[in-house]
Amino acid sequence: MANRKRPIVLRCPVTAEERALIEQKMSQFQTKRIGAYLRKMAIDGYIIQVDTTDIKEMTRTLSGIGRNINQIAKRLNAGGPTYQADMEEIRERLEQIWQLQRRILLSQR
Repeated sequence: MANRKRPIVLRCPVTAEERALIEQKMSQFQTKRIGAYLRKMAIDGYIIQVDTTDIKEMTRTLSGIGRNINQIAKRLNAGGPTYQADMEEIRERLEQIWQLQRRILLSQR
């Protein structure tokens, strides 16, 4: 027990119904460990869960655009030809980014 990060143990007896209610509320959050959930609730009194789906999608789109730009830059630096299709794909991806940003901003209102 000397090597534990949290050496002090708190115990709180509950009924079966209370345990079921705690587990039901805990299932709404990402944590699967009851100790982490109870610690967070005891210290903060609430848990805020943020939906970052749109931001993750935007990050994925940005990564794709970055890869495309790097490929085009590599061709240009090697003296290779540039393709109109590559430039058009970048424009389309940029439009996707602007649409995602608008959707994220509108969902925040």
